[in-house]
Amino acid sequence: MSLLIRNADIIDPQGAHTGKGDLLIDNGAIAAVGKNLPAQGHDTLDADGLTLAPGFIDLHAHLRDPGYEYKETIETGLRAAAKGGFTSVLCMPNTDPPVDNASTVKYIRNKAAALNLGKLFVAGAISKGLKGQELAEMGEMVAQGIVAVTDDGRPVSDAQLMRRALEYSRIFGIPVMAHEEDLSLAGDGVMHEGLVSTIIGMKASSAAAEEVMVARDAVLAELTGAHLHLTHLSSRLSLDIALHARERGATVTFDVTPHHLTLTDEAVMTFDTSTKVNPPLRPRAHVDALVQALAAGLITAIGTDHAPHAVHEKEDCFDDAPNGLIGFETAFAVLHTDLALTGAVPLERIIHAMTVGPARILGLPQGRLKPGAPADLVLLDLAAEWTVNPDQFESLGRNCPYAGKKVRGRTMHAFVDGRPLIKDGAIL
Repeated sequence: MSLLIRNADIIDPQGAHTGKGDLLIDNGAIAAVGKNLPAQGHDTLDADGLTLAPGFIDLHAHLRDPGYEYKETIETGLRAAAKGGFTSVLCMPNTDPPVDNASTVKYIRNKAAALNLGKLFVAGAISKGLKGQELAEMGEMVAQGIVAVTDDGRPVSDAQLMRRALEYSRIFGIPVMAHEEDLSLAGDGVMHEGLVSTIIGMKASSAAAEEVMVARDAVLAELTGAHLHLTHLSSRLSLDIALHARERGATVTFDVTPHHLTLTDEAVMTFDTSTKVNPPLRPRAHVDALVQALAAGLITAIGTDHAPHAVHEKEDCFDDAPNGLIGFETAFAVLHTDLALTGAVPLERIIHAMTVGPARILGLPQGRLKPGAPADLVLLDLAAEWTVNPDQFESLGRNCPYAGKKVRGRTMHAFVDGRPLIKDGAIL
């Protein structure tokens, strides 16, 4: 099957084909990109008024299966991702049982393949049982297709274990994704330690809980020569440390979340448990530093940290409610509204950080608009205005801090390997 997408406003994150133009899909791959491509012999889709980009890639999401299907399932998660324009998702291993063995990896990949709702990639655990004591069977999981390892949700407190994880990951050519948190410094804090926490009397943890672990692992990355990926980076100093490590020659990459780019710790003053996240929301100075780094191209990846919970869990008091918010269905629209439309970050930078940036970190062929690349694509209506209503989401989660917010930007069409996944805003 061949399809010619015509008259689209193309945003190529690598810059080769940006502007008004056409894209031809043939046999699941991009066959050509250019202007006035011949339509004879092809089905056509007139995309006038729509923006064409590679399908978004989320390198940090929690789909909760196996074990926590009351929070989210692979199906509901991938449906939510598709509505947000994500054609590829990397799921975290903090399930029950954890993804610390080849059979669980196979279970997740087979389940996702049967659904045919997009591409699901799997991150294996660093340690057995996510306990931080003994390395999981990395080689066996790599053989089943994992593209990264992480104990996300928990740090690897043992520096020697982290060093060994980095050394083994280098053998297999995959990144170690680090959840950076010194638990002894974090204590029982539930938000950022600062002026706001003092005003509202909330238990808090210092940004140093993140920063000291970033520093430790940056040193280990340089020592081992392995690829360290710092996930959900949230602190200004963490950013400086990571950039310094990169300047010294260490292979250090990192992602930031939409909420750490658009919300400050003042959001916690509402006591909405959707604002309880880990790492916590930071003051304006940290947010501004991250936004400026994204605009400058220093931050090359955005991950949603989509973390759905059951409604009754998030209805608990702030201290006891679990950390996390849902992000698939709001990520692009919020970033477009709060960063691109305000002039803080060029739209092209946002698209880059949601496509080719994550693809490079994970070693994937997606995220590019060039002949031969997978035809994983999204067509966006940048002018479409809508009000965030979690009750209308595909996700089982309702823990969304943007509820009631007016945003602009909606997924109208999406393709995976040339196959339509979203048509006129609806999942096929």
